[in-house]
Parts: sequence; structure tokens; C-alpha cells
Amino acid sequence: VQLQASGGGLVQAGGSLRLSCTASEGTFGYGAMGWFRQAPGKEREFVAAIRWSESTTYFSDSVKGRFAISRDKSKRTVYLEMITLAPEDTAIYYCAATSRRYASPSYYYTQRSSYGYWGQGTQVTVSS
Repeated sequence: VQLQASGGGLVQAGGSLRLSCTASEGTFGYGAMGWFRQAPGKEREFVAAIRWSESTTYFSDSVKGRFAISRDKSKRTVYLEMITLAPEDTAIYYCAATSRRYASPSYYYTQRSSYGYWGQGTQVTVSS
């Protein structure tokens, strides 16, 4: 399974962007798909995730209320809608997928180690 992310770019503070991530043909079981980000000199951190079947969503506290995640099953695509962007949102954004289902999804789907498939990343730069 390959994941192709797109939609990054340069935007002014307060602006918005939409990221997309499409899974190639094949299946990873569609447990969940998520977005992580990594700023220069920092660890990769969780941003948002969505359970593929139930469409339940999870967000980090830093983006809650500003970002939305959704998925289109027919296109095998997950979207990350970002509004009210701030310079601290600047990072490379990575999409990820996992076939695993968990009894405690709200924890495991926020963890990097839960995801077995990763996209190449797309740069988001927010200028002040």
C-alpha cells in the first residue's frame, strides 16, 4: 500500500489549507488513517485521525477546533482541513494508515507506532 499526500504550501497566518492523502490500490484493512507532523528539530507528533469504518475522529489539543479530518471511501482518500493557521503549524505533514483495530482507539490511533504505512510528507509553511 502506498500513500500519496498533497495540498501543502505557503499560507499567511490566519489562512487555510486542505491536505489530501490517497491510498493506492490494495487494502490495509482500513483500520484508520491519520495525520502527523514534524517541525524542524522536533519529534513527529500526532495531529488527527479517523476510523475508516465508523468515521470517528481524534485530534490533538493543539489543533482541536481548527482542523477537521474526513474520508471518502470511494476514493480511498482522507482529507485534513486546516483553518486559522498559525506559524507554529509549520511542519511537514505526513499521512499514515493502519489495518489494526483497537479496543482503545482514542489512545492507539494517536500513536506513531500504531501505523504501518506512511506517505512521503507534504510541507506546510505558515508565515506571520
